[in-house]
Amino acid sequence: MTRNIEPLSYKTAGVDIDAGNALVDRIKPLAASTRRAGSNPDLGGFGGFFDLKAAGYKDPVLVACNDGVGTKLKVAIDSNRHDTVGIDLVAMSVNDLVVQGAEPLLFLDYFATGKLDVESAAAVIAGIAEGCRQAGCALIGGETAEMPGMYAGDDYDLAGFAVGAVERGQQLTGASVTAGDIVLGLASTGLHSNGFSLARKVVERSGLSYADPAPFDASRSLGEALLTPTRIYVKGCLAAVRDGAVHALAHITGGGLVENIPRVLPKNLCAELDQKSWSRPAVFGWLQHEGNVPEDDMVRTFNCGIGMAVVVPADKADQATAIFETNGETVFRIGRIRERKDGEPAVSLI
Repeated sequence: MTRNIEPLSYKTAGVDIDAGNALVDRIKPLAASTRRAGSNPDLGGFGGFFDLKAAGYKDPVLVACNDGVGTKLKVAIDSNRHDTVGIDLVAMSVNDLVVQGAEPLLFLDYFATGKLDVESAAAVIAGIAEGCRQAGCALIGGETAEMPGMYAGDDYDLAGFAVGAVERGQQLTGASVTAGDIVLGLASTGLHSNGFSLARKVVERSGLSYADPAPFDASRSLGEALLTPTRIYVKGCLAAVRDGAVHALAHITGGGLVENIPRVLPKNLCAELDQKSWSRPAVFGWLQHEGNVPEDDMVRTFNCGIGMAVVVPADKADQATAIFETNGETVFRIGRIRERKDGEPAVSLI
């Protein structure tokens, strides 16, 4: 008996293998542009190789991180601007690696969507390659998953995975932090990749669209301003660590200064930070005013202008500052480390 029904294929079910292959062809030159000592970023195999000996390591300890971009992706999708969130994806992992004294070596990405749009996906991965170049790590592979019914409309999601190395005994753990140390702050470029669920609520309340001029920066649209990519601090941090000028590093992500700095402090010490010692980018003032956001929520949700905190010996503060500035960072002296009293918070903002 002949069945008079339309034949089904993977493509009619919503998965276009040809589009996936076209994307791989588009991104092969991007991956090749991130080549570094130890890597062989040829795509198409079942995995990527990395040679630690060729990268210069003798007795390495591996460090691994993974992260995403969060609801900043919704701003990118709604703004139809996909060229910078890949930088964010890399930044969120490599900045976590470097705080442990590790050099980022390799990166892999996961891109998932309901229906693959080759142009927007290629723009995202071009951003990932740019982030890898900034961090000095190789993009050695990834996965593109087209999953009809899992994501609505043009939505997509990203995850990133970074692996780094540090020579045994040279890991940064915060154990060397002592009372009297100075806390330096490296300026952020804006929201980075945290707090966007709150930021999007504020935009909704404001009645603005992402195409409107940003109230805090009329030279850019609101979407463009909010999508300013996360700063990648790897090169300056590695230079300062290798110079022996750093006791600890803290990447300021969700939880802000008050919850990230304690992660690298001995329990008997605390950080006292002077909020007047650095300037907040204008986006934070607009968000706080437009959303009537309490200060406690601001400092626990956003980085408020400091993307990386650096704890240094007092006699090396100037030396460390010079290293960071040579590597393009804006540096503030934001506080000090002192003995912690019973019941006192690990971070005090004054």
